[in-house]
Amino acid sequence: MGEEAGKGMKNNHEIVRIGLAQMNPTVGDLEGNARKIRRKISEAKKLGVQIIAFPELVLCGYPPEDLLLKPRFLADCETTLERLSHAARGIAVLVGTPEPPSTDGGSPHNTCCVLSHGKITARYRKIHLPNYGVFDEKRYFQAGKKALVVQFDNVPIGISICEDIWIDDGPIVDEVRYGGAGIVVNISASPYHRKKGPEREKLMTHRAAENACYVCYVNLVGGQDELVFDGTSVIAAPDGRTVARGRPFEEDLIIADIPVKRARGNIFKYRGKPRRPRYRLETVTLPVLPTTTAKPLIKRRRTSHLKPDAEVYQALVLGTHDYVNKNGFKRVVFGLSGGIDSALTAAITVDALGRERVIGVTMPSGYTSRATLRDAYKLAENLGIRLLELPIGEIFQSYLESLKGVFARKKMDVTEENIQARIRGNLLMALSNKFGWLVLTTGNKSEIAVGYCTLYGDTAGGFAVLKDVPKTLVYGLSRYRNRISRREIIPRSTIRRKPSAELRPGQLDQDTLPPYPLLDKIIELYVERDMAFDEIIATGLEPSIVRKAIRMIDFNEYKRRQGPPGIKITPKAFGRDRRLPITNSYRGVDRGDSRSRR
Repeated sequence: MGEEAGKGMKNNHEIVRIGLAQMNPTVGDLEGNARKIRRKISEAKKLGVQIIAFPELVLCGYPPEDLLLKPRFLADCETTLERLSHAARGIAVLVGTPEPPSTDGGSPHNTCCVLSHGKITARYRKIHLPNYGVFDEKRYFQAGKKALVVQFDNVPIGISICEDIWIDDGPIVDEVRYGGAGIVVNISASPYHRKKGPEREKLMTHRAAENACYVCYVNLVGGQDELVFDGTSVIAAPDGRTVARGRPFEEDLIIADIPVKRARGNIFKYRGKPRRPRYRLETVTLPVLPTTTAKPLIKRRRTSHLKPDAEVYQALVLGTHDYVNKNGFKRVVFGLSGGIDSALTAAITVDALGRERVIGVTMPSGYTSRATLRDAYKLAENLGIRLLELPIGEIFQSYLESLKGVFARKKMDVTEENIQARIRGNLLMALSNKFGWLVLTTGNKSEIAVGYCTLYGDTAGGFAVLKDVPKTLVYGLSRYRNRISRREIIPRSTIRRKPSAELRPGQLDQDTLPPYPLLDKIIELYVERDMAFDEIIATGLEPSIVRKAIRMIDFNEYKRRQGPPGIKITPKAFGRDRRLPITNSYRGVDRGDSRSRR
């Protein structure tokens, strides 16, 4: 439940008890989200919480995207908020919601509403609207113009929303500190990528120390399409200490007792000099806070940050769990080839959904080795999942027979390879149609980046679990999954085998692609860090290999555009994070042909 910030408190008038409810909402489920909020309010009241804060846009879910363009949706959000306000009795509630535009028109606001004494008592409208990466807030919202300090029983608390606290040049924290707030609450919906939790915490402790105040940061948790929110909410003290930290990738209620004397700020001197506020400052005075209970908080150790592989694995499990469940699928199905990508996908889905809801399909051809087929069966047995075997040899031969006239005097090439992949995709989609199973694709970021995949074949499906996972990380996560099981779940032979699509005799990925460690480094520099060709080769990489990889990346945007959504775990993922035109004559290197699997 969190940790106490002020130890040795002798009576309940010396502290203000604050709770942060990191919650997993579903976009558009207004009544369902409101019910979850009410349950958290009830739980917090029993623990003596006086002020509870919920994440950004928690009432409607984040991001609601073009739902925000529907006036009826905004009106329904406001109606739900008004009903929710009745639960704010004996406790003050800060909740994120879209606020409809005023009668004079315009866009809605991204708003933090203060609920107390059974009604809506104040509104803070987000000032800094992010418009980069996965964020499109200027498309939907208009910026607020006023900072807000709410005076709770002579305890001034400043309110901000997500991006407001990330801005260095005149952040809202400065503004509300100037207004006397010794506690700053930031409600947020900050998506996960690797190492994001520690990065955020470092910022919050820095903001707390530089502004000599408490920072209470509450983040969303859960999966929403490509995005995963990791929670990891934090309360930071004026000395830069982390007072409490929320659990990663779980709903949680973080509680801390903050000394009232330290929470009452005076006019703030920024870096030793008095300063004037940049924005108009609104101060709202509310009735006395309810008295907190005298009993001590439930004690537990501060949650530790996860290690890198564990962090990514949990993000993939949560993202898969929420995508499948929030979209109402009972079971998932995917091709289980005996290779490492499908093996890791199987392990993640079992951890996310349970073995009863996971079906693997092995679809051997004349090019499938006994070793990979054996590994597919071994993995299915280790995980306890159902495995179907649907051989494609006869179907493939019927395709060749049908096409032999028009293909006369043509040599076999990538065409025949991709027919096999498309047969497999067709079979999986038939199972999906017949039984209502969601088809998962198993391709990784390295393959998707360079187009080493078959359109309408292994790209056919509804969700791509490993879409943003580089091949080298696939190996690391597979070893991690075996370590935490303390036994060989993913066969060692699968991990050690050289990767192959097995679409022709003796085929290996390295025949077409640079070695994966080198390819993944190029993808990181070119895609995630937007470095140019000359900048990449300046790092010491072989120019010819870099040129080949960049060409493949540039020429395969059309494939990526037609692929299913997948979980973002890197700073820049394909999809809503990186959006390039398909028809595009600008290249990262000199123009030329790219020979990749079509």
